[in-house]
Amino acid sequence: MSTFILGIESSCDDTSAAVIKDGYLLSNVVASQAVHEAYGGVVPELASRAHQQNIVPVVHEALKRAGIDKDELSAIAFTRGPGLMGSLLVGVSFAKGLALSLGIPLVDVNHLTGHVLAHFIQVKGEEIELPRFPFLCLLVSGGNSQIILVKSYNEMEILGQTIDDAAGEAIDKCSKVMGLGYPGGPIIDKLARQGNPKAFAFSKPHIPGLDYSFSGLKTSFLYSLRNWVAEEPDFIEHHKADLAASLEATIVDILMDKLRKAAKQYDIKEVSVAGGVSANNGLRNAFREHAQKYGWKIFIPKFSYTTDNAAMIAITGYYKYLEKEFCPIDAPAYSRVSLQ
Repeated sequence: MSTFILGIESSCDDTSAAVIKDGYLLSNVVASQAVHEAYGGVVPELASRAHQQNIVPVVHEALKRAGIDKDELSAIAFTRGPGLMGSLLVGVSFAKGLALSLGIPLVDVNHLTGHVLAHFIQVKGEEIELPRFPFLCLLVSGGNSQIILVKSYNEMEILGQTIDDAAGEAIDKCSKVMGLGYPGGPIIDKLARQGNPKAFAFSKPHIPGLDYSFSGLKTSFLYSLRNWVAEEPDFIEHHKADLAASLEATIVDILMDKLRKAAKQYDIKEVSVAGGVSANNGLRNAFREHAQKYGWKIFIPKFSYTTDNAAMIAITGYYKYLEKEFCPIDAPAYSRVSLQ
């Protein structure tokens, strides 16, 4: 008998639902919220309201595209945290209500674990090679920058993480300082392809061990820009491609330096990248270069699995379902927690 898992993701500003059948993805529907662009960042109250409007049609569409009825579902997996509490509560409440009405188990998923296990999503006719345990995962997003030792589906160890800003957060804030808009990641990525990555130099942190820090880089970028603009008012407009390329190159270099150290320290050759910043072309190219230079076997997710999506929640829920790791109906959402 087949196992069907409905995944629900609502941790930030994307409402998403996906259906997994025996480890294979049948559907993955995402409704994004453009309303936040005008504010230069996600507004929690607006996000939760949009989730309330989107959750029913998104789940309905996911089931429709999967070609199954809700009564065929084996369990419902949902993002329990971390994330914006108001947004999480919409998905958590809906998942609990639907599971209760269908009399099927609930599976809670850590959002960060979902990003890591996105590498295990399979599609019929498009099968990919899966990472072998143990492997390293560089998880980089707007809220997280972590190096994770993945020992199994349910055993992961954080080897290093940011002590202040995350890489994605630094990119977004630098983009905002340049007046480029929100979200900054895709804008910086596009501009960087046209610029010289060695045009400008910014300070790099000297943090011991495998931890990251990006607040110093952000400050260096801000102060340098302020000085350059004071001398040349149109400096940003004249040099934005080079600024984007130099910023991206600095961040990628910081990320890869610690990842190299972790790979050498733990003698691991299978290395993956996950999270929203894994969509960045500069970071993807750096992974390919390291694969050639250091003999790594690399795993880079499809672009559709880099941002928040329910497919990663559903596949994580599938593996937890096989181990009968179910969630009680009264389990609360949580806004902050490290990877478990």
